[in-house]
Amino acid sequence: MGGSGSKTKGYWPFAGSGSGDGDPTKEGVDEQSLARLRSFRNGTPFVFTRWSSLYFDEDGDLAHEFYEETVVMKNGRRRAKLKKIQKNLIPQGTIKLDHPCIHVDFPVVLCEV
Repeated sequence: MGGSGSKTKGYWPFAGSGSGDGDPTKEGVDEQSLARLRSFRNGTPFVFTRWSSLYFDEDGDLAHEFYEETVVMKNGRRRAKLKKIQKNLIPQGTIKLDHPCIHVDFPVVLCEV
């Protein structure tokens, strides 16, 4: 679990400098990571939308997974099996969250007082 963080190198201001003073203007931090950091400070730490994990099938039904019942003959007996449908599924797309969440890459430690 927890693999949803930023995978970009140099995102944190102290990512490559090796010095403990935290000055982002020292060598080791490139301009791209500084621009990313500045834009993040001006943005909001909240996430209002997310990508849905649900899909629509051909009939318009909405679910995580779809199965089709197939009849298989085994040793002269009819047996029903479920076959997973993976074709002709349309993702639901971006959905709005009911309550905003804090972004995983927000560089501040939150604690309860």
